[in-house]
Amino acid sequence: MTATGHDLMVDMIRTQLAPELRERPWDTPGAMAAALDRTTIQTPALDLIDAHLVKVANGEIERLIISMPPQEGKSERASRRFPLWMLHRDPNLRIAIVSFGHDVARRWGRKIRDDLKANPRLGLTLSESTRAQHEFELVGYSGGVICVGVEGGLTSRPVDLLIIDDPYKDAKQADSAAWAATVRNFWTEVALPRLAPGAPVVIIQTRWREDDLAGWLATEGDDWTVLNIPAQADHNPERGETDVLGRQPGEFMESARRRSTADWAKKIREVGSRAWNALYQGRPSPAEGSMFKRDMWAEYDVAQHLVRDDGTCIVTSFDDMLISWDLTFKGTEGTDFVCGQVWMRRGADAFLLDQVHARMDFPETCRQVRQLAAKWPQALLKIVEDKANGPAVIAALSRTVPGIVPEEPQGGKEARAAAVSPLVEARNVWLPSPELAPWVGGLIDEAAGFPTAAHDDRVDCLTQALNRLILQPLMHGEGGLQDLRHGLGADFEQAEARGFWSSPV
Repeated sequence: MTATGHDLMVDMIRTQLAPELRERPWDTPGAMAAALDRTTIQTPALDLIDAHLVKVANGEIERLIISMPPQEGKSERASRRFPLWMLHRDPNLRIAIVSFGHDVARRWGRKIRDDLKANPRLGLTLSESTRAQHEFELVGYSGGVICVGVEGGLTSRPVDLLIIDDPYKDAKQADSAAWAATVRNFWTEVALPRLAPGAPVVIIQTRWREDDLAGWLATEGDDWTVLNIPAQADHNPERGETDVLGRQPGEFMESARRRSTADWAKKIREVGSRAWNALYQGRPSPAEGSMFKRDMWAEYDVAQHLVRDDGTCIVTSFDDMLISWDLTFKGTEGTDFVCGQVWMRRGADAFLLDQVHARMDFPETCRQVRQLAAKWPQALLKIVEDKANGPAVIAALSRTVPGIVPEEPQGGKEARAAAVSPLVEARNVWLPSPELAPWVGGLIDEAAGFPTAAHDDRVDCLTQALNRLILQPLMHGEGGLQDLRHGLGADFEQAEARGFWSSPV
């Protein structure tokens, strides 16, 4: 299309004023965005992204990975405002933007081009020879932007700044081995050869899998800076962990879309625990766990108990029953995850009947222990790990809640999990179906990610219960479990020799 006389006049004025205007760059991409668009929303998360992008511009970070929940402004900031801000700082930069598809990448190119045309104050003029949506250059400079899909090419085009924005369209593409090979080949065979010496790379990605592009590159040994901003703070201060936004454990991020706490909680229910951990927390769990594989668990879809009019739950046939508690609240102030599980054994099989899992302080923990005990009156034994906060709860409730017994853990968490994993593999451990217990997916995900997942309280609770229900009776030769002992064979003998479970109190 031929430019109008007005367009040519505007371009000439911009060219003449460019040097003066470029002497006054904005401090951050967000500051520039706010100056050019009054509707720009700024959140603490976007402040943090801005700070990292400034470090990229200043040469302090060469390779950056950004992950944050969908629809919170990360792509708008890093794939639209950041390249425009960089061109304003240095019009000679040759910038490449890559996405899963050419049309998506071209969309960013169109927005940057339109921003240049609509804002004379930037002092930059599009070249008439190359001003397409997917590729354009600047008058009087060697810089510009090219936008391609992962299956596209950058042949003969040197790149001074590479931005890769969401190389996966959806979960199906992220799970595709063929697409994974395409993405990796693009990085090794297309992107790397085109990078100029010292050229920075910024990857903006919603996480899908442990071995997606971000996960793969972060473990390849190169010096990547990883900025992960989870929707909900899930750090453990007692382990010295901190939150990138300075939040308290359990606190949700300030949303660019004005999501409330209720909105975030609804989103957790809608997407399920596996998608929440990956897409919204930036911590995908493995499709197959190293110790507890997802398909190893036996599942029951008929409730194993009756519910009385008063709300108490009664099991009509069982050999043993208990409630297992993992308590990790922070003293008497603050909250952390607490888990309580109700288990029963029938023959050689253990059934998980109920679970309480939430962030609780000390008073709420005591309240939940009392309530779960009242709900399941047949579970006379309540085992509480005799470390951390267990003794405090035992001391507070031992005179009002009968059957609370301290459990002394033997060995580390991984050793205790390894001891019970043969029971799971043998399908002697039964979990309720998602229809009976919507919360069960969270346990399966945590087990699949064990021992590297962010939290392990549900797994700890489970191993403690199975140790008392099955492993200890096996070790002491109690009736009804000898067939299982013989069936486990070497697995049982090895675990017994290494002392993976404790003796009964």
